[in-house]
Amino acid sequence: MTLMILKMIGCLALLMFGMKTMSEGLQKLTGGHLRAVLGTMTKHRIGGLLTGTFVTASVQSSTATTVLTVSFVNAGLLTLSQAIPVIMGANIGTTATAWIMSIFGFQFNMSSVVWPFFALGIILSYTKKNSTKSLGEFVFGFAFMFLGLTTLRENAVAMDLAHNQTIINFFATTGGWGIFSTLLFLLLGSILTMCVQSSAAIMAITLLLCSSGVLPIYQGIALVMGENIGTTVTSNLAALSASTQARRAALAHMLFNVFGVVWVLIVFRPFVNMVCSIVGFDPTFVPHTEEEVAQASVRVTYALSAFHTAFNLCNVLILIWFIKPMEKIICKIIREKEDGEDFKVKFISAGLMSTAELSLFEARKEINLFAARTQKMFRMVPELLEMKDENDFVKLFARIEKYEGISDNMEIEIANYLNKVSEGRLSPESKTNIQSMLREISEIESIGDSCYNMARAINRKFRSKEDFTENQYGHIKHIMQLCDNALTNMIDVISDYASADANRTLNLENEINDYRKLLKEKNVTDIENQEYSYQMGVHYMDVVNDCEKLGDYVVNVVEAHTNKKFST
Repeated sequence: MTLMILKMIGCLALLMFGMKTMSEGLQKLTGGHLRAVLGTMTKHRIGGLLTGTFVTASVQSSTATTVLTVSFVNAGLLTLSQAIPVIMGANIGTTATAWIMSIFGFQFNMSSVVWPFFALGIILSYTKKNSTKSLGEFVFGFAFMFLGLTTLRENAVAMDLAHNQTIINFFATTGGWGIFSTLLFLLLGSILTMCVQSSAAIMAITLLLCSSGVLPIYQGIALVMGENIGTTVTSNLAALSASTQARRAALAHMLFNVFGVVWVLIVFRPFVNMVCSIVGFDPTFVPHTEEEVAQASVRVTYALSAFHTAFNLCNVLILIWFIKPMEKIICKIIREKEDGEDFKVKFISAGLMSTAELSLFEARKEINLFAARTQKMFRMVPELLEMKDENDFVKLFARIEKYEGISDNMEIEIANYLNKVSEGRLSPESKTNIQSMLREISEIESIGDSCYNMARAINRKFRSKEDFTENQYGHIKHIMQLCDNALTNMIDVISDYASADANRTLNLENEINDYRKLLKEKNVTDIENQEYSYQMGVHYMDVVNDCEKLGDYVVNVVEAHTNKKFST
């Protein structure tokens, strides 16, 4: 018996590995297209709903759809009210997995079919074209998934679950507890899903037990309802340390499923009986002949899959009209945090995502945020330049100094995250992107160093008995404005905005260089004409030179992102 249980665990592991590999392969194959679809089709609630359904059914991963959707919300491309329909659609799309398992995994012998798919997968994997390799990975995952389902079914037959008295007695005893029986299996489904981290795996077990005639349909459906709760608890736990919008999206997912479970519990038996009648299954029917048993085992899997779909469809039909109230409730529960005085990681703090490709997407958002906050740090420098009160000056200089230290830590955290991501299965294009990202964060950190060096030069000037002339102040403000424009353009480029022009970065850099050359020559003349002291000239040029260095680092970031070398 122990060996049989271990075999079953192994079959589940094979199933989960297959689904994960399928999802990864398809994301590599169509990742860019998926983002484009989500970006263009989610402007209306119906479009968002259909998009979420289609994408999730395609990639066999509601997590992938949710992560991509949340990323658009964080980027400001979608509002939370536009993202909620996509999440609803993802719930409908994930029911496709249950139908695939019911129709193919439990009704047909796929053992003879999977081996040709393994052969096809290995042929495709050895091709030179990246897209074909990703397709080969998808085919491999497909073969592994159905091999896991086939072996799971064969193992269940060998265990003879229908005649296992211990299991029969357990389900018979708990089945007589009425509503408490339903609640028990609902809780059991939630806990198992949280432990296994896969609702598909628990759905496979539920289908197996019900098709074997061991688990009554009502308890099986309670397990399915529990799976819906369990998968949302997992996402909410993962989002605890994530961004506010990520936590709101996770909460929207939980509220959607919890609401569905509550109203289904109120009309549990009538609703289940209605769904069963649609697929031609009688929950009260007791089969006697082998033919009746075989027919019942087929119909019960259809009933479970139909309930899963009906549960989510009905839920959507009810809640799709209350998106705005849902958004208000969620925003009241999870309030927006003020952006603190540090560079804490926002998107990657929850750890690696379900796939390496999604983790890479999160890293991109983190880098964009790193760049935006570095610009915020830079904009403190002109404020420092204007300050005359010593207490205010000391406080602001301390803030800039703190930012510089935490900027160093940010670089390390993102770099370590990218190194972990690189250990996963990535497409060649994604591996190249990681190299570009590592260079980007290095150059962004150097921008932070330049900001701090400017602040130090201004601090040295502040501690002296002299001050800059009005002309010096004007020149510094002008070159700093050019730097700010360059930083803004850099952020637009690395954020992949359609309006961003990478060549403008070079134009701004040339303008900074020319202005710095002009100021350098004028500085020598002004010192000779005794417009200001030599020491003031040194402090003045220190600030100007650091502005020029900042411009160089900005160009380096853009070059790394665009994989393009600008001629200077």
